[in-house]
Amino acid sequence: MGRFFRVRSLALHLAASMACTAASAATGVYVSNADSQDVSVLELDRGAGTLKPVETVPLAGMAMPMAVSPDRRVLYVALRSQPFRVVSLAIDPASGRLRKLGEAPLADSMANIDTDATGRWLFAASYPGHKITVNSIGKDGVVGAVQQLIPTAPNAHAIHADAANRHVFATSLGGDNLSAWRFDAETGRLTAHEPAITSVAPEKSGPRHFVWDRAQRYMYLVNELDAAVHVMAYDAARGTLRSVQRTTALPAGFAGKPWAADLHLSPDGRTLYASERTSSTLSTFRVDAATGQLQPLGQVPTEKSPRGFAVDSSGRFLIAAGQESHSLSVHPIDPATGIPGTPTRVPAGKNPNWVEIVDFP
Repeated sequence: MGRFFRVRSLALHLAASMACTAASAATGVYVSNADSQDVSVLELDRGAGTLKPVETVPLAGMAMPMAVSPDRRVLYVALRSQPFRVVSLAIDPASGRLRKLGEAPLADSMANIDTDATGRWLFAASYPGHKITVNSIGKDGVVGAVQQLIPTAPNAHAIHADAANRHVFATSLGGDNLSAWRFDAETGRLTAHEPAITSVAPEKSGPRHFVWDRAQRYMYLVNELDAAVHVMAYDAARGTLRSVQRTTALPAGFAGKPWAADLHLSPDGRTLYASERTSSTLSTFRVDAATGQLQPLGQVPTEKSPRGFAVDSSGRFLIAAGQESHSLSVHPIDPATGIPGTPTRVPAGKNPNWVEIVDFP
């Protein structure tokens, strides 16, 4: 009996230790603020559903698009005021605080940045410059010089590589298309794919942001100018897209000028969210696991002009940034429906526009 109680006591001790470790694991939230030219660093308390301010990091430039390195150790922030550049910031895994590692020139004002899967290359898309670029990234995580510059159709807006790191796509908001590129991760070079262009109908709809599902079977795309949300079947082997559905992120009875911004999938892939700035709403769509098609579930109000948002890795919280409210909303997500609930709010910097969430060990 004594041995039984010793084993039981050890098991309980281990369970308690694991629970404490899980409870103490921190989650950092990073928000770029264009007009105050800084990054807000906050900690997400999942138990309370709130954000706790940690620090504000000045960057001396219009801080807008951000990306996180694949190893989650470096935050990249593109500055859209001259001189155009990208700042590399080390993420402290204990505190979430940021430490500047370096900065490098960008070829233009960039609306979007992202790394490739190896973390050796930084992609960027320029809305006013009508171009995409590739910068090198050193072994220390610091972005280096521009390696390649490619002119595009008007108003390049987003650029990402697929999960296989073989194909790269970029939206042209003014050209109503997605351009396709073959990518060589050894050299960091982009070369034109065939077909080179996937058109997005109708004209002047303004394709903006896009995401793939985890299985790489579907791409989801939001248009800025008509707030349409597209589902495209993705052939990962060939790197090609085929339109299968078009729906909308606009609330019923909407009568203003559409101004959609961002979209993200829940971690389990069952729910898609999109933000629309004119109505200051978040749309929720249920994703059909077999077909990838979307069932609209309606809209909920959020921060004024929600340009950027993110969903945490647990799928329990959606954090939205209000460009005009200068605040953040932490929406608890209903686990049964996937719909964001009534948020708690916290101030951000001026013109918050991009949100990244990083879990720490």
